[in-house]
Amino acid sequence: MARARVSMQELIRRRRRAGFVGRREELRVFRANFEVPPDDDRHRFLFHVHGPAGVGKTSLVRELAQLARERGALVAHVDEGAAGIPGTVTELAAHFAQQGRTLKHLERALATYRQRSHEAVAAAVREPGPGPDAPSMGSAVAARAGVVGLGMVPVVGAFAGVVDADRLARGADRLRSRFRTQDDARLVLEPERVLTPVLLDELAEAADTAPWLALFFDTYERTAPFLDRWLHDMMTTDRYGELPANVVVVTAGQRPLDPARWEGAADFAAELPLRPFTDAEARALLAAKGVTEEPVVAEVLRLSGRLPVLVSTLAESGPADPDDVGDPSATAVERFLKAEQDPARRAAALACALPRRLDEEVVRTSTDEDAEGAEGGESPAELYGWLRTMPFVRTDRAGAARYHGVVRAPMLRLRRNSAPERWSSGHTRLAELYRRRCAALEEEDRGEPGRPWTRPAWRAVRVEELYHRLCARPRAALPGVLREGVDACRADTAVARAWAQAVADAADDTDAGHLRAWADDCRAALADEATGALRVLELLLTRAALDDAGRAAAHNAHGLQLFLLGRLREALDDHARAIALAPDDPWGHHDLAVTHRALGEYESALVALAEAAELAPGAAWVARQRGETYRRMGRPEEALPWLERAHELDPGEPLTLGSLGQSKFALGRPHEALADLDRALALWPDYAWALTRRARVRHHLGDGPGALADLDRAQRLAPDVAGTRGERGDVLRAAGRHEEAVAEYESALALDPAYAWAWGSRALSLEALGRPAEALASLEEALRVDPGYAWAREQRERIRGIPEPNIP
Repeated sequence: MARARVSMQELIRRRRRAGFVGRREELRVFRANFEVPPDDDRHRFLFHVHGPAGVGKTSLVRELAQLARERGALVAHVDEGAAGIPGTVTELAAHFAQQGRTLKHLERALATYRQRSHEAVAAAVREPGPGPDAPSMGSAVAARAGVVGLGMVPVVGAFAGVVDADRLARGADRLRSRFRTQDDARLVLEPERVLTPVLLDELAEAADTAPWLALFFDTYERTAPFLDRWLHDMMTTDRYGELPANVVVVTAGQRPLDPARWEGAADFAAELPLRPFTDAEARALLAAKGVTEEPVVAEVLRLSGRLPVLVSTLAESGPADPDDVGDPSATAVERFLKAEQDPARRAAALACALPRRLDEEVVRTSTDEDAEGAEGGESPAELYGWLRTMPFVRTDRAGAARYHGVVRAPMLRLRRNSAPERWSSGHTRLAELYRRRCAALEEEDRGEPGRPWTRPAWRAVRVEELYHRLCARPRAALPGVLREGVDACRADTAVARAWAQAVADAADDTDAGHLRAWADDCRAALADEATGALRVLELLLTRAALDDAGRAAAHNAHGLQLFLLGRLREALDDHARAIALAPDDPWGHHDLAVTHRALGEYESALVALAEAAELAPGAAWVARQRGETYRRMGRPEEALPWLERAHELDPGEPLTLGSLGQSKFALGRPHEALADLDRALALWPDYAWALTRRARVRHHLGDGPGALADLDRAQRLAPDVAGTRGERGDVLRAAGRHEEAVAEYESALALDPAYAWAWGSRALSLEALGRPAEALASLEEALRVDPGYAWAREQRERIRGIPEPNIP
């Protein structure tokens, strides 16, 4: 008989469950809740597991999730790996999909979110110049939380691609009316407000197909800063819509629920505080691991304090005698190391506690000093493999290995207090390893403008380097780390939070009071998602001993954050201060120029760019920004030489080619424009803006099918861009397909009711269909949206002069 096929992962899960002991009351309460209908006052919608590190929260969460599955629930799990609300929603969707329930509408919304953010970042990293006809896909939609939530807002040339400056100055209701929708803006600026209602709708549909939905949020002490308010609002208000009644939420963290936020939650929430094992539970775990001799059991219980992770760790080596557990004067960690007979492994276990994350190369670097002179020992790969089998080494969802905090903390104290020189040298070696990794990533990114804090891969490595530098020399390294904080804050609040976490972890692991003060103040400032980075920059400007260059960078970063909040005049002040501190920094002049341009002060912008050109002669970005400024002034003949110069300096830049194509089209050179746009799309095939612009050129040249093909592709890349639908309407109208044209214009207006141009174009098709009254109404709406729309006013007066058709 053929055996049923079972995966390795499933067998591992079964073994873990078989080894789970204790927590019977918590399991009983959770299990019983599924027997109580949601409309019964005894039913609980939220369970919050909390307790100190090492008490077994994650293990219990796994058991609760399995119980939920046994009750037929669809289960989703999120931990500290999720980046903000979009990352959380992405994780939830992925887990449902793995169980055969695809959240199609949510996945589409997430795909649109990622596309919009990618377009904004790609355009901004290449320093586009925004404007009503800018080839940048960044526009104002990249201004705040959405793109920065991905940690990708660029910090060199950032302003140029982040905000559609002309329209920002004229008011938010007219931003991106040509190329973006209000929904697009909300999606990227405030993703939780757009994604959460879609999530709730999808959960409502899923709730009709399963008896229960169970959502688990582990390591809540890390994610609560951005999840707690969101979860509370989702569960207790109708801000985002209605949450199905058969949803059960489980959170697990070190602290109880915030009483200020969750006051009055006792009627729908249950707290599950975890404490160390009872005597019986600890003995059951030891027995499961073969430790039954009473003297040994008693010693393990005494040393571990019945904390589950330590009970498991001390039992792992199978001690047969109390002396195998260790000398009563030593710590539990020392006893564990003493129980391991191989001295190389004991040394490796202690040395590898220093890094926050483990991989083979990190193990090699950590054990270099201990391995000197050793022959015939295990290789770093073998040591790494052994460490991953240890009960105190955890593997996160991304596959990274790390020590459990309860075991790592005393190991760190032991190394720091007993061998301070080895502590310092070990952290220094690790810092150098991460510095080399940063340099390698920077080499890969050569030619990409923007400081690397905006790149997630580089950032993940950099925070490890800073952590180890602080651990090696807490006072000496702090000024440099604070200077790095300026660049992290310039990126966004989420990036600043990762930097601040490195400082906080170093404060914990070195017990350095001056680090703790900085960490506490920065984390308090970062509690506000919208203004957190701004507040930390104010701390750095007030308290950090920055040199003039550092203060200039901080003022520029502070100015960027003000700019993204729409406080442009205040941003100008910051950039002026930055230039006074570091007059030779060309990027200070660049930031000043872009802020002037956002205010419509084009001449001042050109003066600032001239200063930047003096400091960075021959820089492609200077030529491009000058060209973009002239283009946005409506002077394409003056834009063209600068854009051609930028192209000569950097021929592989697709956005420069897009700008060139746009300027040449404005100058009546459509064939050359088409060639430039073709080259731009050859370099960047998914450049949706260029596809739309090329469609316009093709339409002008009489290639209607080619124009529609470009627009179809642009729409697939960015399904909800009103401008693409408006362009389709134009092509259809020119072909005499007025009914279809009206449908396209109306689709565009459904996405962006402030799209004045679509209102006006719709009127022409309505007129052609013999519906002048509706055409006049459409023109009236165009003028209501944009009172300065002269063309619409002319068309309105023209149609008013036409007699009504005599319809029998």
